[in-house]
Amino acid sequence: MDIINGFIDTYAMFFDWGMWVEALSDPVNWGLIGTLVILEGLLSADNALVLAVMVKHLPEKQRKKALFYGLLGAYAFRFIAIGVGVFLIKLWWVKVIGALYLAWLAIKYFKDKRAGNEEETVEGINKTGLLIRLFGTFWGTVVAVELMDIAFSVDSVLAAFGISDKVWVLLLGGMLGVLMMRGIAGVFIKLIDRIPELETSAYVLILIIATKMLLGVFGIHISHYVFFTILVITFAATFVIHFMRKKAK
Repeated sequence: MDIINGFIDTYAMFFDWGMWVEALSDPVNWGLIGTLVILEGLLSADNALVLAVMVKHLPEKQRKKALFYGLLGAYAFRFIAIGVGVFLIKLWWVKVIGALYLAWLAIKYFKDKRAGNEEETVEGINKTGLLIRLFGTFWGTVVAVELMDIAFSVDSVLAAFGISDKVWVLLLGGMLGVLMMRGIAGVFIKLIDRIPELETSAYVLILIIATKMLLGVFGIHISHYVFFTILVITFAATFVIHFMRKKAK
């Protein structure tokens, strides 16, 4: 009964106007929301490309519809995942698992990069070929897009909980992030093409978030101001490294 009440109380917060006003009037919260949106954009640029390939076999008029229905599903999943996650993230062992998973994502990225593995996006696109064969019709494609959206959302939602535990910050950051992935993903793809170090910075940030989450389990909390400082230093170093490499070439 306590668990059910906990879920109800969590979702009730989504409709608390007073909490909305409080959240949106705090500059720190806007900084956290901005961080989530940027992180979502950097991590999801390739994902948008995969989704575009998934609907390519449909007539042009149906492509936008399939992506739109997939977008609605992504929003529904975020709403459910954030509501459930706010309740579960209070459990220390969930934080440990989440932190270790995020750390594994970052370490895997750096390991693959060091090994010269540049085929991840291509592999992702190739995997969509199987989904297209299984879900070749319009509504089947919508289902496939929904499944892919959910798979893409898991990492982002988990990273969001490492940044903040406030319902409104997570919900608004997540919703804007999904819209950004679909709306201006091309901008991020071009940006990463021009400054490839930005993708590495995103995974450095993931590793920092994992550390922040794990330290929280032991009662060590990194303030938002320290987190923002680390964020600024990380991206500043990214541009410095990029221009140094460009100058060296």
